[in-house]
Amino acid sequence: MLVYIRDKFRLGGRTTFSRSELSQILSVYGARVQKGAWRDYAIDSLPDMAVFSIFRSSHEKPLYTVTKISSRSLIKPAQYVVYSGSEILKRSTSLREVLDFLEEQT
Repeated sequence: MLVYIRDKFRLGGRTTFSRSELSQILSVYGARVQKGAWRDYAIDSLPDMAVFSIFRSSHEKPLYTVTKISSRSLIKPAQYVVYSGSEILKRSTSLREVLDFLEEQT
């Protein structure tokens, strides 16, 4: 059996946003910062989820949270979810789809 290191790392490590995914998220974030709607963000990486939290002020709870939920299968794609607090606003296998939804919200 042949095991690729990149696949082993993906299954055993933390879930992260790829450079391309982070670029897309930061593009939407930057546009909202220019408009004065958002002011701060935080990124977290957990074993089964990557989290990008968006704040109106650094002293508040996140206004929105964009998550990438890893499917531990190499066959199924990851799920992207936009939350406001604990409420799910949008869920998709396409990051672009959840970011389009997020752009419409503000």
